[in-house]
Amino acid sequence: MKFLIVFVALFAVALAAPADSDAQTLRSEADVGPESFNYEFETSNGIKENAAGQLKNIGSENEAISVQGSYSFVADDGQTYTINYVADENGFQPQGAHLPVAPVA
Repeated sequence: MKFLIVFVALFAVALAAPADSDAQTLRSEADVGPESFNYEFETSNGIKENAAGQLKNIGSENEAISVQGSYSFVADDGQTYTINYVADENGFQPQGAHLPVAPVA
């Protein structure tokens, strides 16, 4: 049940982004199971997203979901930005060429 709640929350966040009223969905695929999910979509305005998640430590006190994915979009400056991420028991960990990186301690 936790898995389904997290998946729905992630999907809702993706859908809550400001919409381009002229954008068309070019591709949308999803496969949701009791212990994993996979989805991807692409729109005509340059938005692309994909993610795959898997339930870890099933049935234990440390049950968690691990998600790997990426999304990209065309910004107002005309440049395409891509974020690759992992979201798991260690939090959301984004990476992208345009994102600042913390200095090594």
